[in-house]
Formats: sequence, structure tokens, C-alpha cells
Amino acid sequence: MPQKEHLPSVSAKEQRMYEHIKASERRDGRSLKRAKAIAAATVVKHHNEERHPKSK
Repeated sequence: MPQKEHLPSVSAKEQRMYEHIKASERRDGRSLKRAKAIAAATVVKHHNEERHPKSK
């Protein structure tokens, strides 16, 4: 089983969201690099909108 990538300061739910978005973008024909960028940007945006406390 491939190791999942870790985004700093995100919850397990947001990490699963990242993996799901990345897979979806790959199915739509995006390159791996672009799919990762889109997934990361989406998860970070979601994380910031949820008003999570900033880590030190």
C-alpha cells in the first residue's frame, strides 16, 4: 500500500479529502504534479475556512 502524503497541520479528515481530490483530478487527466497542487490548495482553503487554531 502506498504511503499517504502528509500535509502539515491538517486533520485526518482533511488528509483523506486531499487523497480523494488528488485521485479525482488524476482521473480527469491532470498531471500528478498539478493534481497534488489542486488538492493541497483546496484542503488548505477548507482548513482556513473552518477557523482552526494556528499551530505554533
